[in-house]
Amino acid sequence: MLTVSTVNVNGMRAAAKKGFVEWLAATKADVVACQEVRAETELLPEEVRAPAGWHVFHAPCEVKGRAGVSLYSRAEPESVRIGFDAPEFAESGRYLEATFAEVVVASLYLPSGDVGTPRQAEKERFMAAFLPYLAELRGKAEADGREVLVVGDWNIAHAEVDLKNWRTNRKNSGFLPEERAWLGQVYSEAGYADVQRRLDPEGPGPYTWWSYRGKAFDNDAGWRIDLHVASRGLADRCTGIEVERAATYEERWSDHAPVTATYDIG
Repeated sequence: MLTVSTVNVNGMRAAAKKGFVEWLAATKADVVACQEVRAETELLPEEVRAPAGWHVFHAPCEVKGRAGVSLYSRAEPESVRIGFDAPEFAESGRYLEATFAEVVVASLYLPSGDVGTPRQAEKERFMAAFLPYLAELRGKAEADGREVLVVGDWNIAHAEVDLKNWRTNRKNSGFLPEERAWLGQVYSEAGYADVQRRLDPEGPGPYTWWSYRGKAFDNDAGWRIDLHVASRGLADRCTGIEVERAATYEERWSDHAPVTATYDIG
């Protein structure tokens, strides 16, 4: 069995002070993927930079204080790759990939975007470059007898059941028709599956991100944007998936919740 957890930590140094360290010590996951680390590796506290019992890989962003992804693994991977086939995003701290005997696991932080700004154009360029890479990755892994799992903050809600207030967000980044269509291509053309929706096709939610503004968390007015996206063979072997939503607002150590799934890879 392989248990994988993904979480956008919303700043690792802050999360470490608020509960991430304790969560990492308690998790049963074999692999943990983190996004929005927002710190150079040497600036991270020792307990998250190199915790005992884990092989740890960090991919910080070349722009200080932005993005950044990490992977924690109990087993040492055969190889690790930072970035994908897009020079613009080579040092953007948005993609980190580890290859194991049976599976390739990647941590993804897709740009968030903002309609009418350069951030949205950046997001569109990223998506255009990333889709063919995903298809190529799956093909190569399949040829090697491996499955693929890309977890992380995809920053797109695919369907109306994936966010509480979908009607008021139809013109906002994260729920634009073209973004939703692109994620559909990941599933239909690149050969992947949304693991959560394989097990829970109806929804609504479960949501994984809630704004700190207002009463979003208390009212469960969230978005499901933190995803396990797996090659179809692996998706079919998922035995369970859970959003580890904090019990109370005060117990949150990020505005996202960990999403943890177990796969039967034996």
